[in-house]
Amino acid sequence: MTQQERITQAFELAKETYKKWGVDVEEALKKVQEVPISLHCWQGDDVTGFENPDAQLTGGIQATGNYPGKARTPEQLRADIDKAMSLIPGKLRLNLHALYAETNGEKVERDELKPEHFTNWVEWAKAKGIGLDFNPSCFSHDKSSDGFTLAHHDDEIRNFWIRHCIASRKIAESFGKELGTPAVTNVWIPDGYKDIPVDRTAPRERLKDSLDQIFAVEIDEAYNLDAVESKVFGIGSESYVVGSNEFYMGYATANKKLLCLDAGHFHPTEVISDKISAVMQFVDQILLHVSRPVRWDSDHVVILNDELIAIAQELVRGNYLERTHIGLDFFDASINRIAAWVIGTRNMRKALLFAMLEPTDYLRKLEVEGDYTSRLAILEEMKTTPLSAVWEYYLMKNNMPAGSEWLKEVKEYEKEVLLKR
Repeated sequence: MTQQERITQAFELAKETYKKWGVDVEEALKKVQEVPISLHCWQGDDVTGFENPDAQLTGGIQATGNYPGKARTPEQLRADIDKAMSLIPGKLRLNLHALYAETNGEKVERDELKPEHFTNWVEWAKAKGIGLDFNPSCFSHDKSSDGFTLAHHDDEIRNFWIRHCIASRKIAESFGKELGTPAVTNVWIPDGYKDIPVDRTAPRERLKDSLDQIFAVEIDEAYNLDAVESKVFGIGSESYVVGSNEFYMGYATANKKLLCLDAGHFHPTEVISDKISAVMQFVDQILLHVSRPVRWDSDHVVILNDELIAIAQELVRGNYLERTHIGLDFFDASINRIAAWVIGTRNMRKALLFAMLEPTDYLRKLEVEGDYTSRLAILEEMKTTPLSAVWEYYLMKNNMPAGSEWLKEVKEYEKEVLLKR
């Protein structure tokens, strides 16, 4: 029996298993293929960017490890992303930071960045038929060295970052116009204090004023969608973060912005899967930064753990996929960076497939009837249903290696390309 025959046979048996629960596997495969997932460019070079490759990361951002083959040029980074995308099924996008501008060796300050500095990224995206997302880079800069940007007490510094964020939104607008799909521009800042502050109010007043100025520049939502992202604490802001969850929840609700929920930006006992249905009552759309915190916001590679599955289940059970923009946000310099992209993004897609193969309507009926015994029993049964058989068939239909066979291609690429850099 060939591998294709084995995979097809296993798939047909799996279909029969799911059919008993009233699940249409073929329909689930169609749906999961069309859910866009935005890869983050910064996994490929440890959040270095091209502005100053030797700059030290600040803003509580750390990439640990020194695995060989880090991308050091735009061409290398795009080649690595190409390789990763060739091994990831389904609809994809790419998420860029302002740090990844290409200025041809010219010194261009961040508040002076323009769409022309991202022309190569746009042409690359056009060739691949994908959309681009964007982020102002409010870290790793002389004007963020004291840990404050949009909430800074010095108006000269604060205005610099306001101009940078406005410039970023205009760059994202150009992406939307060129690529025919709106970019999601996410504003995250590192502002906060390491120790207990005396004045918690003034920085938040300044941040609100900064955001108001940034968003006062009107941009058609057909081209750009604005998101704001909170954090509970960071390295250097352990005691106070200006842009807290409460601050941005209020701001996004009052100003009709997307609320970004980052899996690593909350207390270790909190999970964003529990927050999705709550915030969706008050905001039109959300942005997810799917990551894996280990004790803190460590941005480990996403694995198929309980929380990832729970996030996917909430999106599917609540019919929130059309109101949700899924982005990834992890960076691990201790392993092959391309493998990290493939592992994390495949797991996000796999979690969505797992959720779509659940007999949700039947489980919801049991819940309404108060039959919690059956609900628990069936949820446990679903954990060992033949997901892998459906997943392997899905990969085969996308002309991609099944199982861990993709790793051979990555190792060969490492040998022929990464280790020669």
